[in-house]
Amino acid sequence: MVRDRLVAFTDGVIAVIITIMVLDLKAPADVTWQALRQTSPVFLSYVLSFVYVGIYWNNHHHFYHLVGRVTGGILWSNLHWLFWLSLVPFATRWTGEHPTASVPTAVYGVALLMPALAWVLMQIVIIQTQGSESPLARALGRDWKGKVSSVCYLAGIFAAFIDPRVSDALYILVALMWLVPDRRIERALG
Repeated sequence: MVRDRLVAFTDGVIAVIITIMVLDLKAPADVTWQALRQTSPVFLSYVLSFVYVGIYWNNHHHFYHLVGRVTGGILWSNLHWLFWLSLVPFATRWTGEHPTASVPTAVYGVALLMPALAWVLMQIVIIQTQGSESPLARALGRDWKGKVSSVCYLAGIFAAFIDPRVSDALYILVALMWLVPDRRIERALG
């Protein structure tokens, strides 16, 4: 399969994910600043999720420039990652509507952890297909950011049952860590 078809399909799915998230934003029923302020948790959860989806889209774009050949295994691993990413709108809405509740905050953490783990699996499949000396394998190296991210998500999931604000801080920290496009990939594309 041609790499561009996989990338175009992924772009379309990500566009739908973002569209679903924005359609979940509801205007306040009242016309006051207070009513608008009451919608801020939903809006802030949307912003964080939009940033996460944007980070994945950006990294996917860079990432696949280092993938020469797409196999069935790569297609399925990409679909697996998209499946988990497609659950982000649900978790975004739930946590936005209940920002101080433990279970929605923990579920949001799971909705962030699972695409991260699926991303790692996709990397493994690609590297197994292309070899340990492929440009992608050399660019990724030990992938400390990926490992730290997963640990932060797990910590956030458990922290949600103690203080959801700690979870929120961890989720924001990971987003900030990835906000700049993956420099390893950019250097490899150099």
